[in-house]
Amino acid sequence: MNGSAIAASGLRKSYKDKTVLDGVDLDVRAGTIFALLGPNGAGKTTTVNVLTTLLTPDAGKAVVAGHDVSTEARAVRAAIGVTGQFASVDNLLTGEENLLMMADLLHLPKAEGRRITARLLGRFELTEAAGKLAASYSGGMRRKLDLAMTLVGNPQIIFLDEPTTGLDPRSRRTMWQIIRELVADGTTIFLTTQYLEEADELADRIAVLDRGRLVAEGTAGELKRRVPGSHIRLRFTDRHGLDVAARVLPGSTRDDEELTLRVPGDGGVRSLRALLDRLDAQSVEVEELSVHTPDLDDVFLALTGHGNLTGHENSGGHENPDGHDNEEVGAR
Repeated sequence: MNGSAIAASGLRKSYKDKTVLDGVDLDVRAGTIFALLGPNGAGKTTTVNVLTTLLTPDAGKAVVAGHDVSTEARAVRAAIGVTGQFASVDNLLTGEENLLMMADLLHLPKAEGRRITARLLGRFELTEAAGKLAASYSGGMRRKLDLAMTLVGNPQIIFLDEPTTGLDPRSRRTMWQIIRELVADGTTIFLTTQYLEEADELADRIAVLDRGRLVAEGTAGELKRRVPGSHIRLRFTDRHGLDVAARVLPGSTRDDEELTLRVPGDGGVRSLRALLDRLDAQSVEVEELSVHTPDLDDVFLALTGHGNLTGHENSGGHENPDGHDNEEVGAR
């Protein structure tokens, strides 16, 4: 795979006259976190379903863990884990029983299944709740149990579909830490999320999908630099300082009521030093300085015309216009 855990080229998928994927290319490096962002109906779930062998593409090729998803589906499923948008735990079983059930489904020896179950309960801080029914678990506990069940088979690649949806901030950050630990151990994470902050916090690379096409890809920093709007905000102690600064810093925008000046700039050390040197030469004192750069919200708006990713991709569980269900089947 030349270091690629997932490699896809020209993926296409249509339903009747609706094109859901329109030539998607992906290259996810092994041992990294890759985030796929997109507005509702962009094709994120369809992409994941193709990569996890749940759907067959109409055209194009995808190789996951070194295996072709169309011709080597069984080998792909043996190498991956899938955690869906909603926790797939059995409420009538305890946390421990859910994990042991997964071990049985994977045909692990009994002793190995018990050993793995005990290790995962400890890793996800579920040991004390191991004997309680999953129905009694909080949302955060259920999400942790769901991910723990995915790890029973020790997958090389894990697909996480909105793993922190509905969690409180503390549970979300706990899940982030678990994801980082998985990657530190060598696991590859393919993440879809509705939280731009989550992608910014976790992902090594981010791709933005819109109307079935990738419209941008790069690190969070690279994507932010594609969007204009970086500026330096200066606040002055009096009107005289503001007047002089506005004169020596062409292209700036002033606010006389706030005594502030907005100066276009990338906020880099060199440009900041040059700006302050020009003000010092005029004996202008700056009371307050702050650097403002676009965030992923700005990037998302600029690339797709949508302000944010709030809401689920498809609240009814269907992205596809003909009602094809997007539930995960087969591999977890």
